[in-house]
Amino acid sequence: MPLPSSPLPFLFVFLWSTGFIGAKFGLPYAEPLTFLLTRYLLVLTLMIPFVLATRAPWPANPRQFVHIGVSGLLVHGVYLGGVFMAIKHGLPAGVTALVVGMQPLLTACGAGLLLGERVSPRQWLGLVLGFVGVSLVVANKLGNVPLAGMLFPALSALLGITLGTLYQKRFCPKFDLRTGSVIQFLPTAVVTALIASATENMSIEWSPHFIFALLWLVLVLSVGAISLLNLLIRSGSAVNVATLFYLTPPSTAIIAWLLFDETLGALAMAGMVLAVGGVYLARATPR
Repeated sequence: MPLPSSPLPFLFVFLWSTGFIGAKFGLPYAEPLTFLLTRYLLVLTLMIPFVLATRAPWPANPRQFVHIGVSGLLVHGVYLGGVFMAIKHGLPAGVTALVVGMQPLLTACGAGLLLGERVSPRQWLGLVLGFVGVSLVVANKLGNVPLAGMLFPALSALLGITLGTLYQKRFCPKFDLRTGSVIQFLPTAVVTALIASATENMSIEWSPHFIFALLWLVLVLSVGAISLLNLLIRSGSAVNVATLFYLTPPSTAIIAWLLFDETLGALAMAGMVLAVGGVYLARATPR
């Protein structure tokens, strides 16, 4: 059941939207996987002492360790790795947002097959309207789409966040957020380190902009937004959670307009209205 009276979905959308801003600040100073590896290691450095100090409970079933770790690899490793690599290697942020914006539609398809969730005609209408709205929001930022091969990281990110959400909802919807964070980020850091060491020079320019972006992504995104996402997956259907991602491009556009004086035309405004309407239809509880 959705959480219409809770501020958590709206707070999650705002915090998640700032991730693209953090990437814009930080990626000029580090390669994408090196940037993410540093982020993951800092999260673990903060969370492990916190877990030990608070005596947070670990999963009683060893199988849950595996399930939580796999969900972390998909949501953090594949999704974030794909987004950061796509942006770093020249894919316009608008194209990346549009590709990843297909996630609610894919989640709706997978929710019926993997979770047995019924998607009503009203929800399907909302999902389609939401995607059209996202397309309008990013339309003026698409520019010339690069070679098809450059879309691969963005498509990987799309599959990562979609499969990760479905997998977590199916196999490990409930776990302690403190220990769960460690279990999710530890294998993600290991895999990211292996790939980064083989494909990047792993150098970082420790500029004030990079340090700000790193701390923002660690504290606000990896700790704050991810905890909210885990709570939403625990309490709502996969489709209800996925539809919130339709609000990310409009929210990011507004933040970019406020911070970077980026244009926000009539087409984008119309897209925002459609996206919000689509999310409302897709999340509303059928009568």
